[in-house]
Amino acid sequence: MAKKINKSARIGKTKISTDDMIDGAIARQNSWMSRRRDFAKSFLKKLNIFARPTNAAERKAKIVAKEARKLKRAEFKKESRSGIMAYWFPIFCSVIVIAVGVWVAFIRSDMNVVKESKIVIVPSVPEPVVKEVKEAKEIIKIVNEKVVPSFDIVRIEPDGDVVIAGRWLPQQNISIVVNKKVVATERTDMQGEFVYAPKHTFKPGNYTIGLIGSDDTKSKDNVFIYISERGYANSISLLMTKDGSKLLQSPKLVDGDLSVSKIDYLESGRIVITGNALPRLRVSLTLNDKYLGFAHVSDHKYFGIGADVEKLEPGKEYNLVIRLHDGDGKTVSEIKHKFIMPIATGTDDTFYTVRRGDCLWIIARNFLRKGVLFSIIAEKNNIKNPNLIFPKQTLQIPIKTQ
Repeated sequence: MAKKINKSARIGKTKISTDDMIDGAIARQNSWMSRRRDFAKSFLKKLNIFARPTNAAERKAKIVAKEARKLKRAEFKKESRSGIMAYWFPIFCSVIVIAVGVWVAFIRSDMNVVKESKIVIVPSVPEPVVKEVKEAKEIIKIVNEKVVPSFDIVRIEPDGDVVIAGRWLPQQNISIVVNKKVVATERTDMQGEFVYAPKHTFKPGNYTIGLIGSDDTKSKDNVFIYISERGYANSISLLMTKDGSKLLQSPKLVDGDLSVSKIDYLESGRIVITGNALPRLRVSLTLNDKYLGFAHVSDHKYFGIGADVEKLEPGKEYNLVIRLHDGDGKTVSEIKHKFIMPIATGTDDTFYTVRRGDCLWIIARNFLRKGVLFSIIAEKNNIKNPNLIFPKQTLQIPIKTQ
């Protein structure tokens, strides 16, 4: 049984003491235990109904017990209701906190997703319009530009035959012009490509090849070919453009340990020979029996000679001789190259491929006469450090700057 509370001890106090709270809890626990016992008794009595017949006294006792249970339930509801009312504020705060957490976790995140999707979608609307405008401008530009015939390759075969390939408008006639004479007319395919192979071999000599379309549209570039009397290995094919010349097929000028890889004829009246030979020996150059100078072969077996010559006249024959000398000055290898000077169409620039051991000073001395002009080559090729060039790097040489 719960301990009775002395009312006189609570006089003058505004809060219930700890002892009173403990006593109240014990009393509620005892009340709950008594209700449990009553429930167990009633349950057992119900089971006994099936075991033996009931009488009037038992029915009366059941009614009394049922009324007692109702009274106890009413008292328990009042007590629980009073307990809930005592803790209403903490319960209310907990509900608010839970509601705020749900709003932040679900509702607000959904709103952010909607906003982000709007930001991504809105700017992408004008992109197709801009793209269509650019494509339309490109189409207009292509229509306005006049397509001209062009070369893909001009090759001299081992048997002396010449193969010419190029492109123009699809399904159109295109004429091949050799030394200002139309020698054949070919038909381009669906891709605008054509191939021409003459039935007869070209005789030794110089030839300038051009293209003319069916509407009299001429190719901007011409190809110069040189057929050597010593066969295709010493022949040359050179594409001549306004921006300079491009070697399509170089002559294989070889004699023992001496080989010439490229010969540049410059409008400025200068000739430049590059090739390979034995390291640390000397290579000399002679044009029409006139000695032009010499150069040493590098440790990497490369050499380059640049010399001033008389202005090479188109159509005139020249005899070029390159010799390799040993330490005593004796000739150990000799290459003779006889050629007829072609008509140059693009002479503002020429091109040079850097080799191991090269420097801009030597390149400028060979092509521009003076090594101190190396800065002109560096500026033309956007070289920030003139002391740093790389093998196989292609340099554009402005030969008309001196």
